[in-house]
Amino acid sequence: MIADPAGPPPPGIEVIQLPYIMYRGFGALDMTTRSLDELGVFSNALVVCDPTTYTIAGKKVETLLMARGMSVAVLRITEGSGKELEEARQLIRDHGVDIALGVGGGRPIDIAKKSSFDEGIPFVSIPTVASHDGIGSARASIRIDGTSTSLKAHPPVIIIADTAILMGAPYRHLAAGCGDVISNITAVRDWELGRDEKGEDWSDYAAELSLLAARLLMRHAGDIREKTEQSTRIVINALITSSLAMAVAGSSRPASGAEHQFSHALDRIGNNPALHGEQCALGSIVCAYLQGGDWEGIRDVMTTIGIPTTAEQLGIPRDTVIGALAGARDIRPERHTILGDGLTWEQAEEALVRVGIILP
Repeated sequence: MIADPAGPPPPGIEVIQLPYIMYRGFGALDMTTRSLDELGVFSNALVVCDPTTYTIAGKKVETLLMARGMSVAVLRITEGSGKELEEARQLIRDHGVDIALGVGGGRPIDIAKKSSFDEGIPFVSIPTVASHDGIGSARASIRIDGTSTSLKAHPPVIIIADTAILMGAPYRHLAAGCGDVISNITAVRDWELGRDEKGEDWSDYAAELSLLAARLLMRHAGDIREKTEQSTRIVINALITSSLAMAVAGSSRPASGAEHQFSHALDRIGNNPALHGEQCALGSIVCAYLQGGDWEGIRDVMTTIGIPTTAEQLGIPRDTVIGALAGARDIRPERHTILGDGLTWEQAEEALVRVGIILP
């Protein structure tokens, strides 16, 4: 978010920040400089990527910006850590950067998102994989002291989703993106519990947007497995819609409930965590069961798409997955979910066995 010299709005006035321009389709990366021209005049850019995504798309972005006459600083990250976040902030200050571009998966986009937010400049999101809904959200996941921490940031002013690039990523990442969005079903139900039992702020509009994204993917589950340009568009549309739901709500509530607490707990205690969307999908199955929802329907759709539905398929040890569910309540304990005050080891084990995530 660019700083507002007028200060915060008066009470009762909501501010909803949404992407200004979205380019989606085959070859959309070529629209990078055109999108900047539509937004304003920029002179100095920071491109955040990792070594792999620099080769995939970052180098081309750098070339396009330099051809436009811009000065370009490139930061190649490896961890998405607090140290790399500070490196990005320092580059913005040292080079007078007036726009940041995140090119890649979650880590480059999150570093660009958070550093630009902290320094009061806009940022552009250029995903190279469709694996999570953070491509357009106002939250950034940064590794601090070895733990993934969700921090306030701002949504991109521009999203450039080149389906030619996204189709080239391993199918596992596309499936994980589907899992992240389908888990909105349990996230919204948890949000309803927070509204009804704790009086939390609620938005019908944000909740419906979140569920719309999930239902879109569930309706096209059979098509997604084909990994065509059209099915890739469907997934990226759902991810962006999920991001918009969070922007409308002003929080991650429409897309983050107990299933995300479970995923973050796995990140914390697991030696080799799976992809974020895979873990959220797994958590969504057991959380839907705890909520009294259609966990079998969710599991069946995930199977159709090709999302792992057991701990064994993800290579997660039995005790680790039980421990993550039992300890999930300790992640963002202020957030009211179906986990209530937490589950005992025995309760977590029983629920995971019941839905087939682990064997008896």
